[in-house]
Amino acid sequence: MSDVIVPAEPPFSEDSAGIHRPFIQNAGTRRTLHFTQQEIQSSMSTLNPDALEIEYTRMMMGFVLFKPEPAHILMVGLGGGSLPKFCYRYLAGAEISVVEIDPAVIALREAFMVPRDDGRFRVIQADAADHLRGLSDHADVILLDGFGVGGIPDALCSAEFYAGCHRALREDGILVINFHVNHPDHHEYLDRVRESFGPAMFEVVDDDMTNSIVFACKGNLLADPGAAELKRPACVPKDAWRQLMPTLRVIGATLELR
Repeated sequence: MSDVIVPAEPPFSEDSAGIHRPFIQNAGTRRTLHFTQQEIQSSMSTLNPDALEIEYTRMMMGFVLFKPEPAHILMVGLGGGSLPKFCYRYLAGAEISVVEIDPAVIALREAFMVPRDDGRFRVIQADAADHLRGLSDHADVILLDGFGVGGIPDALCSAEFYAGCHRALREDGILVINFHVNHPDHHEYLDRVRESFGPAMFEVVDDDMTNSIVFACKGNLLADPGAAELKRPACVPKDAWRQLMPTLRVIGATLELR
C-alpha cells in the first residue's frame, strides 16, 4: 500500500478559469482518476496496483501477440499509469517512455503507485504531437491513450500526427490506439490512420461497444497467421498471460475473421 494520502472525494473538478483538473476518488480498495465526476479515466486496486482493471487496457496489450519483446515502448497519456505499470512489471526487457502534457496528472503518479523514473522508465511532460514530430525509428510499440475532457485532443487524431507515429516507429513496429466507438468522427480517424499505415491495421471493439482498439503496423507483422493461435511467448510471465488471456481470445477471433 502507498502511504500517499489522497482525498476520498474530489475537492473540485475545475479551477477558477474553468479548466478541469484531475482528481481521485476512493471506494474501498478501488482508486479512480477522474477529469469529471461522470467519467473514469483510470482505475486501480490498491491490493494489486499493477493489474489492468479496465478491459480496454488489456485489449491494448494485444500487441504482445506480435511484438512480445519490444526494446522500447512509447506511451502517450499517463492517466493513472495502468499500462505503464503493467509493462514495467511484466515486460522486463523494455524501456518505457510516457509522454503526458498535464503536470496535474503527473503530480498524482505516487497516488497510483507509478514507478519512479529510472534507467528503463521515465515520464516526460510534453505535448505528444510536438514530441513525436522530432522522432524517427524510435520505438517498437506506441500506445496512444491520450484523452482529456471531451475525448481525444484534435492534435492527437490528425493525419499529421498519425504520420508522425509511423515515422517514430521502427520497422515492424506497432501503433495501438484507444478510440471511442461512438465518436462522430470515428471512421474519419480510422481513415487518417490508414493514410499512413495502409492495410496493415485492424480494429477490435470491447464487449460494451465503448472502446475501439486499433492496431496498425509499420511493416507486415500483423499478417502473421500464428498470432491467432494465442500461444504464450516465453518472455511473457504466466501471471501476465492469465490476466490478458480472456481479452486476447477476442483479438484472436478477430484475426481469424480477417
